[in-house]
Amino acid sequence: MENSSRYRSALFGHGEEQRRDDEDQDKEYVGFATLPNQVHRKSVKKGFDFTLMVAGESGLGKSTLVNSLFLTDLYKDRKLLNAEERITQTVEITKHTVDIEEKGVKLKLTIVDTPGFGDAVNNTECWKSVADYIDQQFEQYFRDESGLNRKNIQDNRVHCCLYFISPFGHGLRPLDVEFMKALHEKVNIVPVLAKADTLTPLEVKKKKIKIREEIEQYGIKIYQFPDCDSDEDEEFKQQDQELKDSIPFAVIGSNTVVEAKGKRVRGRLYPWGIVEVENPAHCDFVKLRNMLVRTHMQDLKDVTRETHYENYRAHCIQSMTRMVVKERNRNKLTRESGTDFPIPTAPGVSDSETEKLIREKDEEVRQPPHTQTQEQECVTQECVDQECVMHDECVQESVQEECVMQEECVQEAEHCAELC
Repeated sequence: MENSSRYRSALFGHGEEQRRDDEDQDKEYVGFATLPNQVHRKSVKKGFDFTLMVAGESGLGKSTLVNSLFLTDLYKDRKLLNAEERITQTVEITKHTVDIEEKGVKLKLTIVDTPGFGDAVNNTECWKSVADYIDQQFEQYFRDESGLNRKNIQDNRVHCCLYFISPFGHGLRPLDVEFMKALHEKVNIVPVLAKADTLTPLEVKKKKIKIREEIEQYGIKIYQFPDCDSDEDEEFKQQDQELKDSIPFAVIGSNTVVEAKGKRVRGRLYPWGIVEVENPAHCDFVKLRNMLVRTHMQDLKDVTRETHYENYRAHCIQSMTRMVVKERNRNKLTRESGTDFPIPTAPGVSDSETEKLIREKDEEVRQPPHTQTQEQECVTQECVDQECVMHDECVQESVQEECVMQEECVQEAEHCAELC
């Protein structure tokens, strides 16, 4: 009994010490270390948005690659045009949205396609509709951000543009250069070398070097991978360097499952063998997918928000400021002209003539005194002369009136003396 009581007291004493240690730790623990978990829960509950644009001429495998990247079919109802319809076809913007869920994480994926790009005989400014679409999404987000209800803003801004380069050529074509130069200030451009299975490994290597040289030569700003932090492990640094060296990504797309070496893989079956889509030795499909989804999706969104959208927003604010200043100057001009309302346009007078009159009046108001014209100086001198003449006449009249009053006083004094 005595031994058992000692054992229970020892256990109780140990438990009491453990409880006191836990209480001491709780006193030193504030709790902000759980902030990442809070952000994670909130983000997962809200879900994520990502908008990907694919651009390039028809027949380069854009739709197949997108379906391969996200394991879905976004082009079920697509209608293929014949050669005659493509000759006069204009560039259209089509948008496909799909909700994807993986391990409890929801992603609203929007694919923006540009059918008709580069297919017509005359491709002059065929990229203008693409640039206008990107600006429209920026404008819509700017309006929503400036409104009253900013809690549930839908982000439809284009976060990345995969530009497909044809493998049948020597580097970039003039159309490729003009397209990327027109859009590199608006969106993150990731160049992709399409249909890499039509090239040998040596040809792929030479084309990549040639395309990178031309991108630098023409001053095209493609998406730049962020530098690794010093505390990153060597494996991550090596993967990041491999991604940078893979630009442009040589890709192959396929939604067909074939059997290779006893395994079922996605690939293409040729008379000479099988090309596996997810084999790094055959193409850069896995690297592109990892970059877009696993490692740099958030960075693509951050660059869009902090660089491209901020440039657009700053331009809009500057334009609005100039309009406000111009309106204030115009209102100031109307006040100085004696009116409290805008100057109406006279019937039969064009807007250009009205603007000309306003500019002349504005210059006249802003003109310093020492720059008066000769006519204005003559008018001023005439006014001074007239004022001097009027002053002399007034002085003369005053002297005459004073003389008359003195004569009347003298006559009255003489009359009084006679009476006395």
